[in-house]
Amino acid sequence: MILIFDLDDTLYEEITYVKSGFLEVSKYANKKYGFNIDSSLNYMNNTLEMLGRGKVFDEFLKSKNLFTQKRLKKFISTYRNHKPKISIFEESKKILKKRSKQIYLVTDGNKIVQANKIKALCIEQFFKKIFITHRYGIHHSKPSLYCFELIKKKEKCDWKDLIYIGDNPEKDFINLNIKGATTIRVLTGAHSKKKAKKGYDAKYKIKNIGDLEPLINKLITKKE
Repeated sequence: MILIFDLDDTLYEEITYVKSGFLEVSKYANKKYGFNIDSSLNYMNNTLEMLGRGKVFDEFLKSKNLFTQKRLKKFISTYRNHKPKISIFEESKKILKKRSKQIYLVTDGNKIVQANKIKALCIEQFFKKIFITHRYGIHHSKPSLYCFELIKKKEKCDWKDLIYIGDNPEKDFINLNIKGATTIRVLTGAHSKKKAKKGYDAKYKIKNIGDLEPLINKLITKKE
């Protein structure tokens, strides 16, 4: 069986990346405008909780009467290009080491951001190949099966031989379910309590990545 992992909120906690980026932007705002780093960081974190990620920098700049598209773009580029201070789950590390060079990674998101995350987590060496879907065009991000098709072709296998481990029931599993792949949802991170639409949820659910190995062993035994 071919194991394929998602990245964000599957192998590590994505909010740690977000807060690492907010800190970097707060440092930039301090250097450029003299704003207190802690105050800026608190404002961004509070805005994140109230409004979600998409409006944090807009609201921060508006609160300082500094909003322009140029300044917003600078904040976003600072966020996206920063070197994140993030760590992989310990259980993820154990699994990756055990399955080293037998596994794939398929992750959505900005090409630079995702590459920086992978580098910071020091996980590239564990995978046969890493697919950042946006490198192939945003239209090939999940739920597109494009990168999974590439893996299937490389492995010369059937859909039923693929196991995908992800966290987001809005996009991670729907098309893989239709094809007959095995899908596993890790109930961690921002989507942990999200109720999936019919057909969108994974075939199996686990509380955290540490529960993966026992499930995989059961699935392999069932296949034999």
